[in-house]
Amino acid sequence: MDPLSEVFSLLDIRAARCTRFEASGRWSYRFPAKPAFKFGAVIHGDCWIDFGDGQRHQLAAGDCFLLANAPGYVLGNDDQSPPEDGIAAFDWGRSDVARHGGDETVVIAGAFSFEASDAELLLGSLPRFLLIPSHNSSAAVVRSTLAILDHEIRGTQIGAAVLTDRLVDVLLVQVLRAALNQDSGESFGWIGALTDARIGKAIGLMHGDAAHPWSLDQLAQSVAMSRSAFAKRFRSLVGVAPLDYLLRWRMRLARAALRRGSTVAAAAAEVGYSSESAFGHAFKRIYGESPRRYWRRRES
Repeated sequence: MDPLSEVFSLLDIRAARCTRFEASGRWSYRFPAKPAFKFGAVIHGDCWIDFGDGQRHQLAAGDCFLLANAPGYVLGNDDQSPPEDGIAAFDWGRSDVARHGGDETVVIAGAFSFEASDAELLLGSLPRFLLIPSHNSSAAVVRSTLAILDHEIRGTQIGAAVLTDRLVDVLLVQVLRAALNQDSGESFGWIGALTDARIGKAIGLMHGDAAHPWSLDQLAQSVAMSRSAFAKRFRSLVGVAPLDYLLRWRMRLARAALRRGSTVAAAAAEVGYSSESAFGHAFKRIYGESPRRYWRRRES
């Protein structure tokens, strides 16, 4: 399994909802900030998204966008009237489809929320706003998934909710791939680092054998770099030092083991710790509580 797939398999996704917004005429709606990962896509028509700080982006049919730690924004096409409240104006509790007049413009959107520590792993690696325009070389693949997703949101067939959830997961990975294809990757933290030949290989080595007693020298030699050049390049792309990244990855694996019901001793051994005390200190450093306390809380 590749490192990105491994990370996604460990994420505790709390909620994933997909909605469809249809509008005609002149309109604008304000949406509040939300500590979540959101995506949107224009199925047809056009509009703009405005963050209120001088940043406005035009959106056309086929465009997708991502919002990390989603800031407040206005979505619309009307500069003349004050925006309406996009939450209060529609009955989102009863329907995943909201309508303002006709359907000259159609936008579908989805939101994921995570456990706080998981959220930082993903959201901290992405820019606040990312636009994937329709002319992106990967856009055709994204559009095919969007078409199926849009059909399921509007339909009433059995299994629609399950299929929608799975499609949103697929779309998330496709959009991240498309974003990396149009960007150098340096603004994507560890996700972007996976596309770097040497740093991506080093991350793969750590993920492939997290229990191994990796040293900075050994990792640098494995990717044919000097110790100092490797450490500098790794930190510039990932945002943390190599061994700090390794520690965080080990603790995520250990936490996943505890969630599955492993004992603290077994979880510690799985990620290379022979001392439960050393493991406990490392776990508490990352998650703010001892592994035993975490295990008891999960069991209760």
